[in-house]
Amino acid sequence: MKKINIGFALCGSFCTFSEVLPEMKNLADEGHNIIPIMSFNAFSTDTRFGKAQEFRSRIEDISNNKIIATINEAEPIGPKKLLDILIIEPCTGNTLAKLANGIADTPVTLAAKSHLRNSRPVLIAVSSNDALAGAAKNIGHLMNYKNVFFVPLRQDDHINKPASVVADFTKTSQAMYKALENIQMQPLLTEKR
Repeated sequence: MKKINIGFALCGSFCTFSEVLPEMKNLADEGHNIIPIMSFNAFSTDTRFGKAQEFRSRIEDISNNKIIATINEAEPIGPKKLLDILIIEPCTGNTLAKLANGIADTPVTLAAKSHLRNSRPVLIAVSSNDALAGAAKNIGHLMNYKNVFFVPLRQDDHINKPASVVADFTKTSQAMYKALENIQMQPLLTEKR
């Protein structure tokens, strides 16, 4: 199997980090080169789900690479063609809005802009409490963008959080291989696990 250079970008859906980091490890265990990227908030915010420094240490241990955490560090991704694919997992509603509207003011959004200039795939794993409300139009826009793909997603708690959607992170690897073939993995909408 060819070694793939994967940008793995994390945004501030901290409650999903415990599901996302094993997927990053799976990709590293498959022999791929993981280049971690974090939004400003994901990089620096301590939450009830864990300390920022602990997450940073785990991510760097898994990837064996330093985290890209500034705009200056993210900018060369496109010009130097550093990535074969960029995975944004978890991708928050805030980041969805920025991507859909061409705003590149975080390490993650600039990485996406810089990477897309090379017509290479971006794979988005949504995690947003307003995905079926305020963020829905941004998801719709991005689904029509060339070279943008989604990890299959589902409502995570339709009774208590009816607008909330989360990707099925266990499908990250499968969705990545499809995106590298310019194919959106199907079905896109899944049932609760």
